[in-house]
Amino acid sequence: MTLAKRIIRSPIAQDTAKAADTADAFSDLSAALRELVAATAGCSPYLAGLIEREPDLLRRADAEDLDFLFDDLIDQAASLSGDVEAGLRKLKRQVALLIALADLGGAWSLHDVTGALTRFADVSVQCAIDAAHVEELRRARTPDWVKSDEAARDRLFVVAMGKMGAAELNYSSDIDLICLFDSDGLDAEAAIELRQYLVRVVRRMSATLSDITADGYVFRTDLRLRPDASVTPVVLSAAAAERYYESVGRTWERAAYIKARICAGNQSAGQAYLKRLAPFVWRRHLDFAAIQDAHDMRLRIREHKRLTGPPVLEGHNVKLGSGGIREIEFYTQTRQIISGGRDAALRSRRTVQALHDLDNAGWTEDAESLTEDYETLREIEHRLQMIADQQTHLLPTTDEGFERLASFCGQSVTALRQQLHDTFGRVREITEGFFAPKQASETSAIDSDLEDIVSSWRHYPALRSERAVEIFSRVRPMLLERVTATAKPDVTLQHLDTFMAGLPAGVQLFSLFEANPQLIDLIVDIAATAPRLAAYLSRNASVLDAVLGGGFFEPWPGPEALLKDLDSRLSVVGDYEEKLNEARRWARDWQFRTGVHHLRGLIDASEAGTEYADVAGAICAALWPVVVDEFAAKHGGPPGGGAAVLGMGSLGSRRMSARSDLDLIVVYDAEPGDMSDGRRPLMAGTYYGRLTQAFITALTVPTAEGKLFDVDMRLRPSGRQGPVATSFNAFVEYQTEKAWTWEHMALTRARPVAGEQSLGEKIETFRQDLLSAGHDKTTVLRDLAEMRDRLLTHGDAPVSLEAKSGPGRLGDISLLAQAAVLVAGSPKRSVIEQLQSLDRLGCNEETTDRLQ
Repeated sequence: MTLAKRIIRSPIAQDTAKAADTADAFSDLSAALRELVAATAGCSPYLAGLIEREPDLLRRADAEDLDFLFDDLIDQAASLSGDVEAGLRKLKRQVALLIALADLGGAWSLHDVTGALTRFADVSVQCAIDAAHVEELRRARTPDWVKSDEAARDRLFVVAMGKMGAAELNYSSDIDLICLFDSDGLDAEAAIELRQYLVRVVRRMSATLSDITADGYVFRTDLRLRPDASVTPVVLSAAAAERYYESVGRTWERAAYIKARICAGNQSAGQAYLKRLAPFVWRRHLDFAAIQDAHDMRLRIREHKRLTGPPVLEGHNVKLGSGGIREIEFYTQTRQIISGGRDAALRSRRTVQALHDLDNAGWTEDAESLTEDYETLREIEHRLQMIADQQTHLLPTTDEGFERLASFCGQSVTALRQQLHDTFGRVREITEGFFAPKQASETSAIDSDLEDIVSSWRHYPALRSERAVEIFSRVRPMLLERVTATAKPDVTLQHLDTFMAGLPAGVQLFSLFEANPQLIDLIVDIAATAPRLAAYLSRNASVLDAVLGGGFFEPWPGPEALLKDLDSRLSVVGDYEEKLNEARRWARDWQFRTGVHHLRGLIDASEAGTEYADVAGAICAALWPVVVDEFAAKHGGPPGGGAAVLGMGSLGSRRMSARSDLDLIVVYDAEPGDMSDGRRPLMAGTYYGRLTQAFITALTVPTAEGKLFDVDMRLRPSGRQGPVATSFNAFVEYQTEKAWTWEHMALTRARPVAGEQSLGEKIETFRQDLLSAGHDKTTVLRDLAEMRDRLLTHGDAPVSLEAKSGPGRLGDISLLAQAAVLVAGSPKRSVIEQLQSLDRLGCNEETTDRLQ
């Protein structure tokens, strides 16, 4: 569709004489386009000049499809040769005029307009780089090896930052670029020579775009966003940039990289660089401390630009001033920094899309309002810049200036002023409330006899920095107010003291509390009722991130969904040790969720036991293939038919507690003579024994994220004397001919949790057949009594409040249930289901109900 047919609005010509002359000069245009062109010329001296210089473009716009015409201009820029400087400048005039008319006439949305400007910037940068290479290769000082090695020259890539990276360029925007090259595989001398060559290329590229000639300029180019720009060359190696960000990278640089995009040069090298830099930009845990950093940055910008005080329309900066565009961008990017590490769906480069994503994820309730205000201010920004092609964001200071701007916007001065006043006010209210919440009132929240405990906190590591003290001073009244509301404030405060003492740092956690006061309720609740969980939290405070996730209070997903979630998390992690760390973080999140749900009465003890077991089962199922792959890299793939991992005890019956260890048995399906085929092959028995040890290590070894579980393998055939992995044939033979009664009782809880599914199914079939045959009641009861006596005599002495060990406690109920199904010939695993067979031991229905 032509531009003329897509026009839905038009400016109001301020200079009516100029508009009339323009209309006469283009009397051959269709009425709608002629009116738009004339009104535009009557508002903007700059665009009036372009209209006079590019009459052919206007006639093409009247006859050709708008999008096709713009694509043709882009294609012309991409294929330029010869005098690239002049060619790009001519195309810039045509692109600028076409985009302005599409914008002013409402033919394109803000998204379309900024995207079109960015497309032309991208192709211009690539064109200028290609031309610079051509010129530099002609120079004698370019090393011969660089001249002959096209692949070396292709190591350069350009990172578009800011509005260009986000495809949000404004009408007269600078373009912010970081130029890097891939130095992998180059020796030191070659890397230096290549960098020197690429520095000359980039300087020539920048001049091609930025120099003002008789034909104007293409884009003002800013290369100062590179690392340590005051002392580094305009081109750095990617490795040097990565070292900088890893060591001294700041929050504003993290925010800047949210919008980073490879716009020219070697795309694959550039994408790999951005992927490696992702952990710097997107922290794994919720980063509420970034709010203060962004707030400080806002204040520094205002101070530097002398933009303090409430907004006054005359001369107000629509970008950097109070309630302006940058406020919305800071608001959006800060929330992305907070949450984007955990949710990759919140990493959009474009501001409007990011607001929409944050709204969908529950991170903001103001997306609709801010989107409308952002689009309003960006359009005002474009009109200001279209008047004279100036990179300005300042509203007029005179009545005449406001009249011109209002006419350009197609409305009255009164309407424009009211729109600006309302927009700045809404944005200011939303963003100030986010960045600078009201100070909590300092009240005496605790009795004087407890003040000593609170006073001692300032000596803890969590409050060793001034920033932590500052944030905590705002959180403290809320925290102590909730402590005094508990049933036993003194006990709660003592547990809270243990929590505070164990924190290695406080800025992130206190920022989390300040931004989400509901977490203070939770931490006080935990301190009041679950001191062990509070102590755990002091070492793993990052699990509180999970509370703010959208699914924290949703129904339990079940074992299949858990395994799918963990598999997806592990699939994006390449390093083996990092996979172990990721599994630990994942398990911690879900275990904490179960603990909180149980604490808050959302689930009962039985449901909590099932959830803890589901988490453990998912860990085993997901880590087993990871361990197998790591082991196979050295010794080859598993010989024979692979192995299966059986969960015994509370894992098998899906009735674990928060502190349960894992009772495991590993059974493999291979003949004695089978051997692996790796670099260091092993016989089947040795292979699976060492693989099992590697699996146990993966579960138990303390990494940077702690350990997952303690593992107990004593339920395997022959206990401690038997091999840690047993062949299927030996397992069947032992269970059929040699196993003690207590071993068959243990088998009543066995469940395949990892490894080869077909082997697991074969083991389960054998288990059911073995147990269904039933056992002699007299023998079972005699052996049960002997085993219980040994446990009470030689086991650990029960703690007075221990629920499991000791006469009449959970251990007795569990043993009785296993004995009952053994006599009944039932393969059921869960304690509740097993207790339904108590009648086979002579128990009446009332006893059964009571034990259940």
